[in-house]
Amino acid sequence: MGALDGIKVLDLSRVLAGPYGTQILADHGAEVWKVEIPGKGDDTRAFGPPFQNGESAYFMSVNRNKRSITINMKSNDGIEIIKNLLLKADVLIENFRPGTLDKFGLDADSALKMNPRLIYCSVSGFGQTGPWSRKPGYDLAIQGMGGIMSLTGEPDGPPAKVGTSIADIISGIYAAQGILLALVARNKTGRGQKIDISMLDGQISLLTYQAGIYFAEGKSPMRKGNQHPTICPYETFKTKDGYLNLAVGNDKLWLSFCELINRPDLKSDERFTTNPKRVACRNILFPILSEIFSTRSTAKWITLLEKA
Repeated sequence: MGALDGIKVLDLSRVLAGPYGTQILADHGAEVWKVEIPGKGDDTRAFGPPFQNGESAYFMSVNRNKRSITINMKSNDGIEIIKNLLLKADVLIENFRPGTLDKFGLDADSALKMNPRLIYCSVSGFGQTGPWSRKPGYDLAIQGMGGIMSLTGEPDGPPAKVGTSIADIISGIYAAQGILLALVARNKTGRGQKIDISMLDGQISLLTYQAGIYFAEGKSPMRKGNQHPTICPYETFKTKDGYLNLAVGNDKLWLSFCELINRPDLKSDERFTTNPKRVACRNILFPILSEIFSTRSTAKWITLLEKA
């Protein structure tokens, strides 16, 4: 029995952000009604290859545990079907460009008049209000605007996107989180509410300590490859046959690490005795550790380091 058994979700979203959020709800027992375009379906059904038994691997990765139905939302009959489903739903989620659903009488205010207990979640690039609200929002553009790309990649290289569609995915996670909070609130008040998820807001929220560095120093943090701006050693090293990510997250681990690699001299070296000192002397420490890690295979290093 799932935590969301009995919760009915009318899913008007497409592609990734909304579907990722409703998949989280479906995985925990919610009954998700996924509305798709007749004769075509969700755009991601055509994303590929790869395809498996005619289905896009992309589509299947974010739409499990849902029930699909095709409805022509450009027809009056289709809109009536949506409104009837809305009356039975606990949650409606959509990621149309803001204002698109107004002309169908399916905007948040109209929907809540029809079903006051409804939780209405909108996901968009820049939110439902403000000068950019009507602009389209795509993951790659949002990654660039939100600062993630300026922090990703090698210092002397170009900005790099994250290897997955993180702007869409974090929006889906926040959508699911907002819906769950609204369900808790509804248990207390008996009323639904509107949820406004902005992809750009989601990306900015991920900056956390990087934003903190900016506010503390007044300078924009720069790309550091796989290095951490405030912890050392916390980066990638080349081994005899591959690569290894080393995360020495505090001074106690540093002492254990030095013992494991049979370099007790590094423990007492005044340049490396505390994390702030190691960060300041990273350019000295990195080549020392790089030489050490080059002597063994990745597997042998992992076996040794897991003893820490």
